Amino acid sequence: MDLAAFEQNGALRFERQLTAGQIDSLRAVADERIGSRPGARLDSEARLADVLAVSGVVGGVAAGLTSSRARAVRAVLFDKTEGANWVVAWHQDRTIPLRARIDVEGFGPWSTKDGVPHVTPPFDILARMVTLRVHLDPVDDANAPLRVALGTHRLGRVPADQADRVATTTEQRVCLAEAGDIWAYRTPILHMSDRVVRPTRRRVLQVDYADFDLPGGLEWRPL
Repeated sequence: MDLAAFEQNGALRFERQLTAGQIDSLRAVADERIGSRPGARLDSEARLADVLAVSGVVGGVAAGLTSSRARAVRAVLFDKTEGANWVVAWHQDRTIPLRARIDVEGFGPWSTKDGVPHVTPPFDILARMVTLRVHLDPVDDANAPLRVALGTHRLGRVPADQADRVATTTEQRVCLAEAGDIWAYRTPILHMSDRVVRPTRRRVLQVDYADFDLPGGLEWRPL
């Protein structure tokens, strides 16, 4: 595990991490939870507990990049298909889901997604987090791979109207993957994806991890 490269670039690929059986199990969860939608936020999904824990294959990668205190604080399933084929412009992930709203200085604005309170935290909170994308299907150039702008996690909060300019003047990486690969990112890295050119399955489990508690009584929302 090249931690120096991860901290410098903000992105690192871990190849062939999941077994065929683990991939099949996660695909079954994805197909059930996503249905005909482009994605689904996961809450209280017991079938993921083993793989997301630090003793599991996905949580173990997160622990190696942070510490043994790492815990999954958000999980989302995505699947781009011919009927759900969208463009994601250059952006940083800016919000975190919490157990409940408590007004704490530096945290805000607040929003609600699927009934869950979300807040924009101070940037240093995001900078300490890692995001893992667990690939359940191969992703090639025609299948809307994620693109990341290397090093942009170290720039602080990038205004939304400047994200495209910053990304296009920065070295980029196209995150190709095979089923069973895991891509790890520093959570605030600038990233985007195009529409799928050749529609095939592109199921991805995306999980945010943190290894620290929040201030002022705020609590991460348990999965």
